[in-house]
Amino acid sequence: MQDETSFFAQRLKAAALAVESLLSILLEPTAQADEIVRPARLLEAMRHGVLNGGKRLRPFLVTESTALLGGSADAALRIGAALECVHCYSLVHDDLPAMDDDDMRRGQPTVHIAFDEATAILAGDSLLTFAFDIIAAPKTPLADRQKTALVLALARAAGHGGMAGGQALDLAAETAAPDEAGIVTLQAMKTGALLRFACEAGAIIADAAAEDRRRMRAFGEKIGLAFQLADDLLDLTADAEAMGKATGKDAARGKGTLVALHGQSWAERELERLVVEAEELLAPYGSRSAVLVETARFIANRRK
Repeated sequence: MQDETSFFAQRLKAAALAVESLLSILLEPTAQADEIVRPARLLEAMRHGVLNGGKRLRPFLVTESTALLGGSADAALRIGAALECVHCYSLVHDDLPAMDDDDMRRGQPTVHIAFDEATAILAGDSLLTFAFDIIAAPKTPLADRQKTALVLALARAAGHGGMAGGQALDLAAETAAPDEAGIVTLQAMKTGALLRFACEAGAIIADAAAEDRRRMRAFGEKIGLAFQLADDLLDLTADAEAMGKATGKDAARGKGTLVALHGQSWAERELERLVVEAEELLAPYGSRSAVLVETARFIANRRK
């Protein structure tokens, strides 16, 4: 279990506070250029869905991948904030009664419980759209070609061929359980796509070589697999209070997972293998990759 006083834990916490502070500023009531007005209740729901704690792991991966390759820290923070908007939109929508039907998220009422379903849908819509606003905005210190590459990569990761498509497959799995290959595809889309983007984004921000982008993308894919596998283990073994959300849902709905197929011992061994492979991908960067290597271990060993 990660020591909360360790260097890594403190770095993760500092990054979370930085991105949360930026998101709070970005989601201020004042309308920006070409906006007409920011409706108070909608904005409050957006802030409820975003400014509610959490590890902010995806923005952390953006900032650390960028740092590894020598890119702009300011740009990385803004791209991390944009990615967090996409992630939080997905949580707001996933929690809706028509989807996963959850009442609690990060230890607080979900947006549709705190407000109402229509407002939650609009809050999610607005967060998704706002992500691309943040990337394209003049305040993001990147060349237009880099912004275009980030917009395209995030759209592909978040859309019907990525996260949203994975959610569709996940809903379908409630009535027709997929085989092992289907489960891997579903999880690579629903969970892995945004984690892959988080790591690949660092290479785009740093304007790194094609090999660096390929390597960071592959690293993101490995930790994406590890994240979902660890999540499935937690759904099986953790309690709701520790997780800040309901657990045991997959088993209750009869959803197929790799843990259900192969068992807890297999999953733990698989997590170890994925971490080793993730470390090997970063080996060419030497000691500069220490934080990202520790991130892979954190993902595999997390307890909430």
